[in-house]
Amino acid sequence: MKGLRGLAWLLVFQSIGEVLSRGFSLPLPGPVLGLILLVPALRFALVREPVAECADFLLSHLSLLFIPVGVGVMTHLALLSQYGGRMLLVIALSTWIGLTVTALVLYWPDRKAP
Repeated sequence: MKGLRGLAWLLVFQSIGEVLSRGFSLPLPGPVLGLILLVPALRFALVREPVAECADFLLSHLSLLFIPVGVGVMTHLALLSQYGGRMLLVIALSTWIGLTVTALVLYWPDRKAP
């Protein structure tokens, strides 16, 4: 039952984010705003405990969430054969850029001024 309450909390925050995003024409998507609002709300046990139980359930079944992606890839094999090399290059390059930026951001506060 707690897991359902956790899912309800997630949907409430997503809905609030959607209302804010659309109501104020913000450049962020509603689910992202909802997640930003959820982070401070996790300080309260009323929200944290049900959301933790729901998150544990979803993480234990995470592999099932990749099935639609696999079906999508299988239905678009022609596009994959046509653009697969370019897609692989872009994915690899963007991954390396992301890792580099993350490493620089994490390293930056540790540097001491001379």
